[in-house]
Amino acid sequence: MSVRMRHTVSHTRNRRSHHALKEKEVVKCAKCGESILPHTACLNCGTYKGRVVIDVLSKLNKKEKKLKEKELRDQEAGQSAGNLDPAKLSKKN
Repeated sequence: MSVRMRHTVSHTRNRRSHHALKEKEVVKCAKCGESILPHTACLNCGTYKGRVVIDVLSKLNKKEKKLKEKELRDQEAGQSAGNLDPAKLSKKN
């Protein structure tokens, strides 16, 4: 039988010094300004590195899509705005 080594409090704490959790870094989306993790596509507007990679309109269910289209039509009537914008349609209330 081997002799067991003593473990001191300081040795245990030194070993566990690397177990601390690190805070996640977040960046702002260049298009919509939403906070996202770096190197990931924005779930709000569907862009990554300046190009659209996720079709946000297809992710909305039928009821939400109708409400967003109605809101946009009302805005266009009041402001004479342009086409449907995926960034505007993806914002949930």
